[in-house]
Amino acid sequence: MGKLIGYARVSTRRQDADRQVTDLVAAGVRRDDLYTDHGVSGARASRPAFNTAVAALESGDTLVITTLDRLGRSTQNMLTFAEALRDKGVGLRVLNLGGGDVDTHTPMGSMVFTVMAALAQMELEIKRERVTDSVTKRRAAGKDLGGRRRTFTDSQIRNAVRLIDGGEPATQVARDLGMSRATLYRRIRELSIPAAG
Repeated sequence: MGKLIGYARVSTRRQDADRQVTDLVAAGVRRDDLYTDHGVSGARASRPAFNTAVAALESGDTLVITTLDRLGRSTQNMLTFAEALRDKGVGLRVLNLGGGDVDTHTPMGSMVFTVMAALAQMELEIKRERVTDSVTKRRAAGKDLGGRRRTFTDSQIRNAVRLIDGGEPATQVARDLGMSRATLYRRIRELSIPAAG
């Protein structure tokens, strides 16, 4: 019987792979045969530890991962990868797929993997659709979309001062610019422009 090669991945540097590592070791993967990518998205093509793990696989070995999304995001990519492993005589074992352990060395495991990969992609597309729908609705309602705040030019701040000096309420001017009154006054101070209060 070949070796078990384990692969773990976390998408951000703030996350840790401890749980994945524990599960992989409990499944029989030796720590020396365990490869981990930190701060690497599943959508990225280049994953250094993943590439090293795949290079370490020989015929008869099995690549072990905790969940399907550790491999990537696209069903097509996952299925192509599983097929490439099969052609190389290597199995793929997913510890938590559909509530159980799935090994592509078996016909049933191979079929379950294909179905679950398709479901994982469908779930990702539904999530993406929800986000797009939410952004569209928030934009149509004129609501804040979050993200990075827009920056205001010195010229915009000087125009705001002219409006305030002309009698417009500072609170309304700030709201029209999409900032708080305190932020507006701070920007005015930064420009050393005297403003009416």
